[in-house]
Amino acid sequence: MELTGTGLYGLPNFVWAIIYVLNIICLVHALVTRNWLWAAFLAFGVFISQGGLFVTLFYAFSELFPALRGSGTRTRRAVQHTVQTGVEAVKPLETKIAEAQTALDRSDTLANRSSLAHLLTRAGRLDEAQATLHPLLTGIYRDDPVVLLTSAQLDLAQGQPAVAESKLSQVELQTSAATRTRALTLLAEAQAQQGNLDGAEARYQEAMHAATTEEPRARYAEFLLKQGRAEQAHEVLNRLLQIENEATPLYRRQEREWFELAAKLRRQLRR
Repeated sequence: MELTGTGLYGLPNFVWAIIYVLNIICLVHALVTRNWLWAAFLAFGVFISQGGLFVTLFYAFSELFPALRGSGTRTRRAVQHTVQTGVEAVKPLETKIAEAQTALDRSDTLANRSSLAHLLTRAGRLDEAQATLHPLLTGIYRDDPVVLLTSAQLDLAQGQPAVAESKLSQVELQTSAATRTRALTLLAEAQAQQGNLDGAEARYQEAMHAATTEEPRARYAEFLLKQGRAEQAHEVLNRLLQIENEATPLYRRQEREWFELAAKLRRQLRR
C-alpha cells in the first residue's frame, strides 16, 4: 500500500496502514481471549483491501482499549503483551534493525547488542554484525548462551562451521526450550557444512522434538533435498503446510520466514 494519496472514504493511505496494524492487534486479542465470533469478523478485515474499518474500530473501543484500562494488573499486562507481539509480527526486518540500533544507542546491554547483531546477520550485513558483537566476545559475557548462539549464527553465515560448532558445544542445552531448539538447529547446520551428514541428521531430529519454532523442520527439509532424499523432504514439507494451515494469523506471521522457505522448497520439488 502506498502511504501517499487517499483511499476509501477519502482517508489518507497512511491512516489505512495504521488501521491495518490495529486490525491485526485486535485479531490477536480476540484469539487470545477466545472471542471466536469477533476473530472471524476481524480476520475477514485483514484479507480485504482497505476493509474492516468499522469492525476494527468498534472492537478496539469496545473490547481492546477497556481491557488495557482494566483494574487487573495481570490482565492488563497480558493484553499489553498481546498488542506488542502483534505489532512486532508485521514489522519489516530493516525497521527492526533501526529500532534495535536505537535501543542499543540508548542502553548498551547484552540483550540489545546481541539482538542487533542477530538481526544484522539475518539481513546479510555481516561486517556490521561482527562489529556489533565484538565487544561481547571479548568481555565478561563471552560465555553467555545468547552470545554464543548469536556468534555461531554469524560464523555459519561467514562460512566458518568448525568455529561455530566449537562455540555451540559450550551452550548448555537445558537452559531453555528456545535455547535448545536454536543451538541444535545451528549445530546441525554446522555439521552438515562440514560433511558430517549423520551428525547433522541426528541434531535435526533432536531440534524438531519439542521445538519452539518451525525453523528446524524447514532447515531439515532443505537438508534432505540437498541429499537427494525428495520423498522424505516431501513428508516434512507436507507437515509444515499442515501446521501453517492450522496456525493462527499471528503464528503464521511470526514463523513467516520458515513457512516461506518451505513454500520455496515445495516449488523445487515440483520441478
